[in-house]
Amino acid sequence: MPIDLRAFFQATDPSRTLFVNNQSDVKYYIDFSSVRGGDIIGKLKQKITFFKPNEPTCTLFTGHIGCGKSTELLRLQAELEKLGFHVVYFESSEDLEMTDVDIADVLLAIARRVSQSLDKITLAEPNKFNELLQGAWKVLNSELTGVKVKVPNVGDFGVTSDEKDKLSLSVGIGEITAKMKNDPTLREKLNQYLAPQKTKLLEAINQELLEPAVVKLKQQGKKGLVVIVDNLDRIDNRAKPWGRPQQEYLFVDQGEFLTRLNCHLIYTMPLALKFSNDYGMLTQRFPEDPKVLPMVPVEWRDGSVHTLGIALMEQMVLARAFPDFTPEERLNKITEIFDSAASLERLCKMSGGHVRDVLRLLNTWIMEEMSLPLTRETLEQVIRSRRNEMAMPISDNEWQLLRHVKEKKKVNDDHGYQKLIRSRFVFEYRDGGESWFDVNPILSEARELQ
Repeated sequence: MPIDLRAFFQATDPSRTLFVNNQSDVKYYIDFSSVRGGDIIGKLKQKITFFKPNEPTCTLFTGHIGCGKSTELLRLQAELEKLGFHVVYFESSEDLEMTDVDIADVLLAIARRVSQSLDKITLAEPNKFNELLQGAWKVLNSELTGVKVKVPNVGDFGVTSDEKDKLSLSVGIGEITAKMKNDPTLREKLNQYLAPQKTKLLEAINQELLEPAVVKLKQQGKKGLVVIVDNLDRIDNRAKPWGRPQQEYLFVDQGEFLTRLNCHLIYTMPLALKFSNDYGMLTQRFPEDPKVLPMVPVEWRDGSVHTLGIALMEQMVLARAFPDFTPEERLNKITEIFDSAASLERLCKMSGGHVRDVLRLLNTWIMEEMSLPLTRETLEQVIRSRRNEMAMPISDNEWQLLRHVKEKKKVNDDHGYQKLIRSRFVFEYRDGGESWFDVNPILSEARELQ
C-alpha cells in the first residue's frame, strides 16, 4: 500500500509526546539507552523500587528541551505503576506561570495534583491546610469580590464564605492557583502572604496529605506514592525583582523545600543550571547530582560517524512511516520515503541527535515537498532556512564561544555558555561516562564557523 502522506506528516509532529503505555504510540518508541550512556530511567526506577521503596527520594532530571525527557518519564510512570506504585505525573507548565514561579506555587501545584489523583481515598480534614487556604482567600477577596474562575479539569466553581469548607482540597487549591497564574498582581500578593509560611505549608502538605495518603495507598496494596513534576526545566530565567535569576532562585535558594516532601519526587531541571556558578551549591541542596539525559550521538568526538546512533535515529524516523514493520523491513522501505539512504542519514546527522529537531526538520521537509519520495534538494533548502533563523540572534561574542566549542568540544561555567545551551546552539553528549559538547550541526556549517 502507498504511504499516506498526511498520516506520515501527523506522525512526525515534533510537539507530540509519546505515551508508551498507549498501544499506537509504543510502536514509535525507540530505546536509545545503548548510545546515551546507560538506562537512566532504569536507574531511577531501581532507586525507588529496590533501594529506597519506603523512604522519600528526590531526583532532578535534566537534558536539552525536546531531547525526549517527557517520553522517558512517561515510560517510568508506566513501569512504576505496573510494579504497584501510585504515580502522579503532571506538566507544571499547566499549573504555573513559567515566567514567574515561586516555591509556594510549586508546593501548591503538587498538593493539588496529588489530592486530585486521590479522589477515591478519604483523608482526614486538612485543618492546617484549610487555615492557609482561608488566609489566601482573604488576600484574594481583598482584591476581588465574587470570584469565579475556571479550573482546568475541574470546572467552574464560585466561592463564597459559607461554601469554603465544602470544597475539596484540590478544587480549593485549583481556584487559587488558577487565579495566581492569570493575574500577576494577585500572584505577587498571594506569594507575599505564603512565602513567610512556606515551612507551615510544607508541614501541612506532608502531615495532612502526603503521609496519610501513603498509609492509605499501602493499605490498598500499593507500594508507595511517586510524584513526577515535568516541564519545570522550562521556567524562564529572567531576574526576580531583587535581581536573582529565577532558575537559581527556585532550584538553589529554595531547593531544600523541593526535597522535603514525604514521597518519591522527580523534578525536571533546566540544563543550563549545570553551567551556573551556583551548580556546586545546588548539588549540596539535593541528595544526589542531577540525572542527565544526553543527546543521541550521531558523531564521535573526532567527527567520525557514530554508526549505532545514526542507525537508531533512522529507525525513529522510519517507524513514523512503518510502525508495524520490523527494523530490518523498514530499512528495505527507505526509498519509498526518501530519494536515497544518504538523504535520510543527512537528516539524522543535521539534527545532532536531538529527537524533536529531527522530527521538526522532517515535518517541514514533508510540508515543503508535498510528495514522496522526499528529495535531498528540498532537505538542503529546509536546513539553510533553519540555519538562517537560528543564526540571526547570535552575537559576535557568541560566535566566538561557538568556535571554541567546535574546536575544544567543551564548555565552562561562563554565563555565555548557559545561553548557548538554553538556545540549543550547543549539545551535550556522553562517551564512557564523560561529557563532551559540540555545536548544533545546523549551525556548524555556518560561514561564521568555517
